[in-house]
Amino acid sequence: MLLEKIISISGKPGLYKLVSQLKNGFIIEEVTTKKKVSIGNSSQVSLLDNIAMFTFDKEVPLFEVFENIAKNYDYKETINHKSSEAELAEFMVASLPNYDTERVYNSDIKKLAQWYNILHKAGYITPESFVKAEAETTEGEAAVEKEAPKKAAPKADKPATPKVKASTGAKAATKSTHRKMG
Repeated sequence: MLLEKIISISGKPGLYKLVSQLKNGFIIEEVTTKKKVSIGNSSQVSLLDNIAMFTFDKEVPLFEVFENIAKNYDYKETINHKSSEAELAEFMVASLPNYDTERVYNSDIKKLAQWYNILHKAGYITPESFVKAEAETTEGEAAVEKEAPKKAAPKADKPATPKVKASTGAKAATKSTHRKMG
């Protein structure tokens, strides 16, 4: 599962895949319908790869939580996000037993179930996707570390002003969503 390209956009339902970056925004593709649209730099974008959920001792990346859910449900759809609070709590305990009940809200659990089911419907939830993604995540992290200094130098020089706004907005949105998702 390549979560680094899957995003959530504040105010828009569903999940999207980043297709490319424009001068003043992004081209995105809805993961289930494959419909492409463009969004501006002002959109609050959260990368699923940067979201984690709180446990009592650490933060667990969303990818690992999705993997736990997939194994618990034999890589099939999970409960509906509109299930009762008791059913959602039971789902969460099975998916992440040590989750922090004070910092992971019911709305976070609903979003987790909804996102998992969207990714399942779009074909991202398979046993192979988790095996491959672990190796790719390691490579992706190394690539991100290498890219960051390269991107920082042109930003300091001058012409990439829209890209500065886009990456700053994406980071800010990621941080705020990171806090919300727990």
